[in-house]
Amino acid sequence: MAEDLKSLDDLKAAVAGTPAAAAVETAPAREPRRDAQGRSYATGKRKDAVARVWIKPGNGKVVVNGREMAVYFARPVLQMILRQPFQIAGVEGQFDVYATVAGGGLSGQAGAVKHGVSKALQLYDPALRPALKAAGFLTRDSRVVERKKYGKAKARRSFQFSKR
Repeated sequence: MAEDLKSLDDLKAAVAGTPAAAAVETAPAREPRRDAQGRSYATGKRKDAVARVWIKPGNGKVVVNGREMAVYFARPVLQMILRQPFQIAGVEGQFDVYATVAGGGLSGQAGAVKHGVSKALQLYDPALRPALKAAGFLTRDSRVVERKKYGKAKARRSFQFSKR
């Protein structure tokens, strides 16, 4: 009996009394979620920034808070962050992005838009989900600023010590 079991799935099937093929359940196929205009919507978050993102088929135009990406995110690093989901999914220049973002600084806002774009892409085309998931773009980066504690100058920094 022990020689027949080659994996944990075989063991689970043997305990349940069903063949291994029947033990494997097929996951329901995800359906694309789009609105009446053919757009997908998602919310992205990073630090204190929250971004509302809509994507639709287009030529790669990115508008953030009513301004072009190159104007709103002037630093090339922030523009690169916004392009990452499209590069990973292999759909560069195929989608137009309209985003409104509030809170935090520019770096957090860029991360929030990236998170929102990634979520919207996988809602628009579920086949893109494995690549985005493997790159870690669908997971919200939960790191936030630590709060200030009483008796401290900052979150952990103590006041300057004076011996005399």
